[in-house]
Amino acid sequence: MDVVVAPQTGTISERDALTVALAQIAPVWLRRAETLARVEAAVEATAAQGAQLVVFGEALVPGYPFWIERTDGARFNDPRQKAIFAEYLDQGVVIERGDLAALCGLARDHAIAIYLGIMERAPDRSGASLYCTLVYIDAEGRIGSVHRKLQPTFEERLAWAPGDGHGLRVHDLHRFRVGGLNCYENWMPLSRAALYAQGEDLHVSVWPGGLHNTCDIPLFIARELRGYVLACSSLMRPEDFPEDTPLRSEILADGAEFYANGGSTIVGPDGKFVVEPVVGREALVVATLDHARVRGERQNFDVAGHYSRPDITRLVVDRRRQGIAEFSD
Repeated sequence: MDVVVAPQTGTISERDALTVALAQIAPVWLRRAETLARVEAAVEATAAQGAQLVVFGEALVPGYPFWIERTDGARFNDPRQKAIFAEYLDQGVVIERGDLAALCGLARDHAIAIYLGIMERAPDRSGASLYCTLVYIDAEGRIGSVHRKLQPTFEERLAWAPGDGHGLRVHDLHRFRVGGLNCYENWMPLSRAALYAQGEDLHVSVWPGGLHNTCDIPLFIARELRGYVLACSSLMRPEDFPEDTPLRSEILADGAEFYANGGSTIVGPDGKFVVEPVVGREALVVATLDHARVRGERQNFDVAGHYSRPDITRLVVDRRRQGIAEFSD
């Protein structure tokens, strides 16, 4: 796997420095345990690079639902679609079962924070629906937030349930305050504002993969936030679909070289690339961020501070975990 290290210009004080890494890797598609093993290996590799935060792509464990648009996935009551969804559900991550326990142990052992995109199989919502979830694990191995994607995009709605605001939270990480969103949530201005209002200055956006997603959106967010943006994508090639994958021949029928070509990138508080999008290969992208740059850029624009007008426009955020029943015993 390639290691891409951002060139450092100027001196960064130890107090202001944070070393981050993007792990642009492929899953072993629809195989939770094997994909988690790949994630754990990448954590070890990024820790060896001195990273204090590592980010993985959207829905990496056990993989994005690539089959839907390639196998007539909208056909109602179709036994083929039911069969592949059943496999997808079976391979979902159950946090309460301890599926992420080993990863939490690695975070603690290496003092590294982690953002990981998973397909969450949630016992509090019957255990038979899947949520596109972004999990934050802190450097002491504790799960700090579990953010379920608010609105699945287009065909994703055939596989994923809509989430809630419970995970719209930020986390202190050295001098930075980090928050994150899944894929097209990054286009949602009020979702971004919910994180900005909590003092976010390091924004994580995770994607299933695709330069078309990361060539411009991270630049805009960085300019709006006047903070750093980490955009992490996955990679997906034909060889990443195991031979026994349901509907594999149909999924691969178009002969595409990539189903997700990466595009992971890091953008600075001035809206310019720190690392330009990395395309077409697995890679660890490493950079040391400088909090002083955030403070400098906010001199003339602070979206949740001196340039806000809460007396005129304000946002209300419901962070209760949603459910269909409340029980009083």
